[in-house]
Amino acid sequence: MEDLLPFEALKREILVRKDAETNPEYGSNPEKRQIERLIEYGVVCLNKPTGPTSHQVADYVKKILNLEKVGHGGTLDPGVSGVLPIALERGTRIVQALLPAGKEYVCVMHLHKEIQEEDIKKTANKFIGEITQLPPVRSAVKRQNRQRNIYYFSLLEINGQDVLFKLGCQGGTYVRKICHDFGLALGTNAHMAELIRTKAGPFSYKNWVTLHDLKDAYDTWKENNDESLLRKIIMPIESSLTHLPKVWVFDNAVDTLCHGAALSLPGIVKLESGINVNDTVAVMSLKNELVCLGNAKMDSEAMKFGQKGVAISGMKVFMLPDTYPKFKKVVINGNN
Repeated sequence: MEDLLPFEALKREILVRKDAETNPEYGSNPEKRQIERLIEYGVVCLNKPTGPTSHQVADYVKKILNLEKVGHGGTLDPGVSGVLPIALERGTRIVQALLPAGKEYVCVMHLHKEIQEEDIKKTANKFIGEITQLPPVRSAVKRQNRQRNIYYFSLLEINGQDVLFKLGCQGGTYVRKICHDFGLALGTNAHMAELIRTKAGPFSYKNWVTLHDLKDAYDTWKENNDESLLRKIIMPIESSLTHLPKVWVFDNAVDTLCHGAALSLPGIVKLESGINVNDTVAVMSLKNELVCLGNAKMDSEAMKFGQKGVAISGMKVFMLPDTYPKFKKVVINGNN
C-alpha cells in the first residue's frame, strides 16, 4: 500500500449550495495569469542542496528573480537536502499554512552495533502513531517534551548497521531525534547519517527544481522573451492549497472579502466536505483563485444547509482589492 500523508488519503466531495457562473471579465484562471503576476503570486518547489541554510537558499531565489520578498515553508538544516517550498512576493504569507502540513523524509540511520533485522522491524512499528519527543539541544523550539504524530515508518533497506527508511510525520518532528531514540529502543546508540525531505505538504520530489533550473529559466525569459520554462517552474500560489479544505464564493462577494470582511452563508456557492470548526479554509473565486484564508465557524454540513450566520472569519487576504468590482447587491455578511 502506498504511503500517504493524512491530507493525501482524505477524499473530499464537492457540496453545491447554489448554481452560479463567473464573469470572464474579472480575475483570471491561475494557470493563465500573465508571467509577471505569476511571479508575484507564485511558489517554487526547490530541491535545497546540502551546505547553505534555508534562509540563504531563499535569498538566492530572491536575487535570481530580482524580488523584494520571498519566504520558505519549513526550515531544513544546512546538512539536509530536499523539498523546500519558496513563496514569492505577495504569496509569502502562504508559508504559514504550509508549516503544520505533513512532511516526508528519506533517511539513512547508522546503528552503533549490529542488530537483528527482525528487532529493527519490530522497533520501527513502535514509532508509528503518537510519540513523545524531546527536541534536540540545538533547535528552534523550547526544549520540552511534546507529542508528534508519525503517519508511517517504512523500512526500505537494511545493510549491516545502516538502515534506510521513509518517514511520514507531523510538521515540527525532529528526524535526528527519532534516530537517537530508535537506537536507545534497540539498546544501543544511533545517529542520522543522511536526510532528504521528499514531501512538504502538497509539494514533493516529483516537481522539485534546482537553483540552476530556476536561473536558466529566468534568463531564458529575460533574454529570449520565452516564458515556457519559467511557467513550468513557478507554480500559482493555489498549488499550495491541496492540503486545505476549500469554499467557493460568488463573484459579488469577492471584493468585500478582499477588504477583510467575514464570509456569511449567502455568499457561498459550493464547498468541500470534511470541514470542521476552527479548520483553516481556503476561500476561492469561481475561477479557482485564492481570495483569502480564514477560520471555519461551522462544519461542512452547517455550511451546506444553513441559511444565516458567519461561516468563515479571521481572514488573511491574498487577492488585491478591485480585482473584482464592487457590487451594489453583495451576497455576504448577512442577507441578500
